[in-house]
Amino acid sequence: MQITVSGKQVDLSDALRVRVNQQLTTITGKYFNHAQEAHVTFGRARSFFTCDINIHAARGLTLRGEGEAADANAALDDAAEHIAKRLRRYRRRVNEHQRDQAGRARPQAATQYVLRQEEEEPPAETDGVIQAATYATVIAESPAEIAVLSVGDAVMRMDLADTSVMMFRNSANGELNVVYRRSDGHIGWIDPTTAN
Repeated sequence: MQITVSGKQVDLSDALRVRVNQQLTTITGKYFNHAQEAHVTFGRARSFFTCDINIHAARGLTLRGEGEAADANAALDDAAEHIAKRLRRYRRRVNEHQRDQAGRARPQAATQYVLRQEEEEPPAETDGVIQAATYATVIAESPAEIAVLSVGDAVMRMDLADTSVMMFRNSANGELNVVYRRSDGHIGWIDPTTAN
């Protein structure tokens, strides 16, 4: 597995890099034959250290864990525990996911964009209706995949990646669907085939 360790305003020791390598190899070894790559970023916020781990474990399966503590080693432990906890929760489904990958359709290629909100002008009022600010400037773009998944698998992937929304092609009907985490903590699911 290729592990990239970087720091934002933090000097990283060789001992910390070795510890990251050992810990991630142990975690991924329990659940996967081999993981492809991992990105670990340490940072400093106020009086504590942060650690952000992103693991690309299998084709289309991404895991994310965050941790913060008084020192970098404890922050690493916290982030690694978040990943291990998610993997323990979804262990059976992750293993089934890997076995099923050979028979599944290839993910659809897509591009993900990040837009910046224009802040120069306040929202305009037209006929008593306030117009929302426009998002006009593309500040980042990256390749993305739209996988063919069941709703349960999509929710699992969303939780493992610690994201708030996921678009996927529903394996039951072939349509594009979206699952998202609502502000009340529940999961929302948008399925256009059920609309009348």
